[in-house]
Amino acid sequence: MLSFKVTRLILSFIGIWIFLSVQAQDRPALEGRVVSAADGSGISGATVSLLPGGRSTSTDETGNFRFTSPGNSARVSVTAMGFQSVELPISGNMMTITLAVGETALEDIVVIGYGSVKRKDVTTAISSVSLEDVEERPIVSAAQAIQGRAAGVSVVQTSGTPGGQTSIRIRGATSFNGSNDPLYVVDNVPVDNINFLAPTDIVDMQVLKDASSAAIYGSRAANGVILITTKQGRAGQAKIALNALGTINQVTSRIDVLNAAQYRDLQQEIGVVNVPSGLTDQTDWFNETYKNGLTQNYQLSISDGTEKLRYHLSGGYLGEKGVLNTAFFKRYNFRANIENNVRDWLKINANVSYSDNTDNGIISGTGANRGGVILSVINTPTYAPIWNPDFPNQYYNNFYGVGNITHPLENMERTRNNKTRENRLVGSGSATILFTPDLTFKSLFAIDRRNGLTTTFLDPITTQWGRNQFGTASDSRNMNTVLTFDNVLNYNKRFDKHQIEAMAGSSWTSSQYQNSWINGSHFINDYIQTLNAANRIAWDNTGTGASQWGIMSYFARATYNYDGKYIVTGNIRADGSSKLHPDYRWGVFPSMSAAWRLSAEDFLADVSWLNDLKIRGGWGQTGNQSGVGDYAYLQLYNIQRQPWFETGRENALPLINQANLRTRDLTWETTTQTNLGIDFTGFDNRLTVNFDLYHKYTRDMLMYVTLPAGASVANSLVRNEGEMLNRGMEFNVSSRNLVQNFMWTTDFNISFNRNRLEKLELQQIYNTANTSEVVNEPVVRNTPGRPLGSFYGYISDGVDPETGDMIYRDLNGDGRISPSDRTFIGDPNPKFTFGLTNNFSYKGFNLSVFLQGSYGNDIFNASRMEMEGMYDGKNQSTRVLDRWQVPGQITDVPRANYTMRNSTYFIENGSFLRLKNLSFSYNIQADKLTRMGITRLQPFISATNLLTWTNYSGMDPEVNQWGNSGAVQGIDWGTYPQTKSYVLGVNIDF
Repeated sequence: MLSFKVTRLILSFIGIWIFLSVQAQDRPALEGRVVSAADGSGISGATVSLLPGGRSTSTDETGNFRFTSPGNSARVSVTAMGFQSVELPISGNMMTITLAVGETALEDIVVIGYGSVKRKDVTTAISSVSLEDVEERPIVSAAQAIQGRAAGVSVVQTSGTPGGQTSIRIRGATSFNGSNDPLYVVDNVPVDNINFLAPTDIVDMQVLKDASSAAIYGSRAANGVILITTKQGRAGQAKIALNALGTINQVTSRIDVLNAAQYRDLQQEIGVVNVPSGLTDQTDWFNETYKNGLTQNYQLSISDGTEKLRYHLSGGYLGEKGVLNTAFFKRYNFRANIENNVRDWLKINANVSYSDNTDNGIISGTGANRGGVILSVINTPTYAPIWNPDFPNQYYNNFYGVGNITHPLENMERTRNNKTRENRLVGSGSATILFTPDLTFKSLFAIDRRNGLTTTFLDPITTQWGRNQFGTASDSRNMNTVLTFDNVLNYNKRFDKHQIEAMAGSSWTSSQYQNSWINGSHFINDYIQTLNAANRIAWDNTGTGASQWGIMSYFARATYNYDGKYIVTGNIRADGSSKLHPDYRWGVFPSMSAAWRLSAEDFLADVSWLNDLKIRGGWGQTGNQSGVGDYAYLQLYNIQRQPWFETGRENALPLINQANLRTRDLTWETTTQTNLGIDFTGFDNRLTVNFDLYHKYTRDMLMYVTLPAGASVANSLVRNEGEMLNRGMEFNVSSRNLVQNFMWTTDFNISFNRNRLEKLELQQIYNTANTSEVVNEPVVRNTPGRPLGSFYGYISDGVDPETGDMIYRDLNGDGRISPSDRTFIGDPNPKFTFGLTNNFSYKGFNLSVFLQGSYGNDIFNASRMEMEGMYDGKNQSTRVLDRWQVPGQITDVPRANYTMRNSTYFIENGSFLRLKNLSFSYNIQADKLTRMGITRLQPFISATNLLTWTNYSGMDPEVNQWGNSGAVQGIDWGTYPQTKSYVLGVNIDF
């Protein structure tokens, strides 16, 4: 019976397709001309698209276009640079379409979840990111293109290491333990990061900020969604494009250190090291460690198409060598996008992206005694040479009894032969069926496969650590495959002043992960660096693993638009996750939004300077499950291997121990968000202002709770534990200041966000982020009533002139300084962030000035604890020359060997204003170039991080050693600094 029904359904689909195909063949060709309203001249290069159906072509030199058949399409859309876009019903077989001069962003098409909409009809909080200057900036990751360009989106490059991590927050952090990264959707395929994507391949980026826009992605959209569309081929416009650039990267600042004589004087006061007299300065460790970094980036693309078939191919290479020359990043990338209108009722798409990334970093986020490169530049005495004169193949390590110093070149050598490589294939194929002009069905299947390989090797000779271990090596491999299958049905109907859009669909996602690892030691030399040359293979640090998870989702959306004045949208999505208990597995995430276009009302019809005025509001819920493991609700166990090689234990079996406490009621982390906004466009579309207010509340936060020792066999429990609030407002202003021969445009955005942890249930205090081992106390405390990541410690009231000790405030008044005198001493969350871009152009000359800034955030400069602590034999910065030395001395630097604590002494203002990018280019126009087929020849120069205005004393105020953590922010502890880049490049189109 079931087989008969399936057969009948298939035959019905085939019948519909045949009917549509026959109907389409009956319609004659559609021809026309696109002309300018100003003078009636033909507009060349205009894009003419059939709706629905998606087929498009371009007008020729006189503005003419032709489709062999419009099929079942009922409307035609026309866009052209410098003209207002139009959308008209198809009337007859010959059409003349007139475009008004003056491009307006209100007619732009904005990509939303599983669909698109005109910007003027948007009812939610969406930011569009301009990528006009991306080819002239030395950015490695597509995420960097967003920095400072969208209100409500904080992008921090937490480290300057090549290919370094970028932290993105949309309207603040929503999760304590889970990921705070947005969901990335590249050409309709959800991915967890976009490191594989070359920025020059992107044509459009939309940021869905509020829940009413992001809720259609349900459980994966709690942190917002970034929709990315890559470049496609266009009909009638064959093009070869080359982008090439090279950069020189330099450290933006340096920290001066004590010379040999000053170091000896300090050590006499500390009394730990007996340094002989007469030592001279031999090595400038800053100059020996930091070199000029180099970046090369070459991207080539080829695109062409006809009315039926369009393609875009691109490939490139990026190589970045860090200012610390053992650190590097390399990426090879390839992309192929193909569109084919097989029939008037059938369109297929294929998008394939492949990337091969290789990188190597340094040891950071720790002191010089544990191999930290950045701090060892400061902590290594200048009297030391690089190499040991008695053992020429070994780095110098004779520091007169100081056992916790290794110089920066030796620390860099410890990771020189380490490599992390990932090759990634992201591919998707989709088919869109046009049942009627108003009803379409799209089916998409995608694969995201990542293969990772991490290898390490430390030779047994050069470094002290390598000699202690007799050389070490490791090999770690992993493969992750994520499959996605989406099916979406769309209905769009216009009648009179009414428009109804409805969408329903399903999405299935499955992830399979497996890994293996092996470690070895005891190498003879460094000639063979693979593990077959290791004499010992670790018996308890070798193994394999595997895990899997899946999500099943159903979703729907309905929009009603009356005369462009009143627009209402409702969304709902239901997600079921394998990570959660079957009784609580399904989460339902609804949202709704509405907009009222006041400018379309009669009472504002006579306001000539008003182009658009719209009030919008929205409410919705999104979920999160990223903070827990693949089997979070199950009872898990640890396996402990036994030493089978010991006498009498030859047949020993592993021990199985309980790893966690099972949580049977584990459910979704849910964020509820309310948004109110105003959109204004006026003065002949030359000024656009967007304003948003939002309230964002997260409940049932997924957190790991630590129970008191001895309470049970295991003391780790994952549960829905807390609640958190984010609220704020955003402004975005875009203006076309001058629009004649000399053009000047300005884009400004500013964002205010306030974060507060509202409630915790079982565990009320989460302490974390230990820094200096001498202090050995966490500097971050997360507890209800405070912003996430708040710094916790003592208040320092300066230096006692009589003793030279740091004065710590006795808050409880008991006459002594104890842990009970600690309090909250800083907040890493900025009061506001902003970005300002000015673009100027005149007769082919183009100048872009991009400023970015942050205000009101604190930084805990843990690096100063190692550079100014004066507690052992490490060298210090020249700031300690102002240290207290005699009674009665007035200074803000305490005596040598003082009692150091986590305190306000290390809290600094992290506010900054940075000239993030300055670009200058010239479009060379010459008849000879045109005859050679060169349509664009644009050399350019650019500078990144050229100037930074800040009171922060460290090397870079845009920093967080804890990377993308939500619980820990704004700590500088020997972190790889960002660099200043000088760029020279060229863009060529054929």
